[in-house]
Formats: sequence, structure tokens, C-alpha cells
Amino acid sequence: MVLGTKLLTELVGTFVFFTVIALAGPIGPLAPLAIGFMLMAMVYMGGHISGAHYNPAVTFAVFLRRKIGVTELLGYWAVQLVAAALAFTFGYLVSGKSGGIHPGAHVYWLSALAVEAVFTMALVTVVLNVAATEQTRGNSFYGLAIGIVIAAAVLAGGPISGGAFNPAVGFGATLGSSVTAGGGWSDFWLYLVGPILGAALGAAVHWAQVRGLELATAPPEGDPSPGAPAPVPEARGS
Repeated sequence: MVLGTKLLTELVGTFVFFTVIALAGPIGPLAPLAIGFMLMAMVYMGGHISGAHYNPAVTFAVFLRRKIGVTELLGYWAVQLVAAALAFTFGYLVSGKSGGIHPGAHVYWLSALAVEAVFTMALVTVVLNVAATEQTRGNSFYGLAIGIVIAAAVLAGGPISGGAFNPAVGFGATLGSSVTAGGGWSDFWLYLVGPILGAALGAAVHWAQVRGLELATAPPEGDPSPGAPAPVPEARGS
């Protein structure tokens, strides 16, 4: 697949997904469902083209698992950040409300960081297992699984950390708030460090899972591999 096509898909999918995030605040308890449903739809839209990352942390984990190279990593990061800025700007223009993302009131920074890391790890582990693992290749449930993870993460973790689980969300929301409402960047690091840490942990979990599968299906030592030709009998001396 041509890199430009992948980047276009990441740009469009990230923009549409983040626009829902930027506009979801006023719908209250239904916001996690709207966010999860849109992510699910965008994953099905772009999964077969770009992998439908829409998240620098996911892209980083896919890179750590050696599914993409440095050029794709940097290209994906660039368009994801551009899409984030465009989405939160668009959200402000159509709603008059700035973005902004912060931990919940009276939440200690370590609690917010831990929530961002753990739920990003969950997201990355699911993405790698349903969309980047040979044993699940060709499944039709990958978008549903990914959307459910984010909906559950925002519902459970949002009141604690703010619910980004995505450095580009943190970037776009913070940028929007700083430009339109004079907001600060003091909490942005939580939405960078937490998800990147979670991505590395998720990649490590996936490596261990795949390694375990390989060991479980490997033939016992000394036995031929499945499909190997039968050994040729040694010729007897006369």
C-alpha cells in the first residue's frame, strides 16, 4: 500500500474520531458510547488500508512489534497531530466551546498517570491481538473490540485522568484550550508519558503472548516440524 494513501486514511479517520471527542462533552453519560462507536466505525473504515491507528501510542506499539518502519512511524505521528489540531479547532468553531483536558478534581497526578498508562496498555494489547497477530488474521470483530475498549476506558477512567489514552487527544485538546480560552499546558505531559508507557507495556505483553503461542505449537525437540518431508531411510550395507 502506498504510504500517501495510508497517511490520508490516518488523517481522515483521526479527524472524524477526534471531532466526536471534541463535541461529546455536552452529551454527558453517553459521551463514552459516542466516542467508542465512532472509533469502531473509523477502524472498519481504515483498518485494511493504514491499520487504523488514530493514536500515536498505538503507532508506537506497532513499531515496537516491528510491524512498521521508522518512516511510517514518523509519518503517522505527523498526520495524527495535524488531525488533532484540526478536529479540536473545528469543534470550537461549530460549538463555541474550547477543548481542554485535565485530571478530575483532587486527583493526584500519579493516579491520573497510572490510569492513562493502564488503559492505553489495554487498548494496545487488544489492537495488537485482533489486528496484528497471525492467529486472528481476517477476523471481522477487530473494530468492535477496539471500540468497546475505548468506551469502557473513557467510562471508567475518564473521571480520574481525563480519559485521553492517546497523546494526540491530549495535544489537540490542550492546544484548543490554550488558543481559544487561555488554558495552560501543565497537564499535557500526563497524556504523553502515560500513553507512551502504556504502549510499551502493551507491546511487551503482546510479545510474551505470541512467544507463548509459538512455544506451545512448536514440535517437541527431535520431532520433525509439521509438513516436513519424511526422513529418507539409511541404505543398508550388503
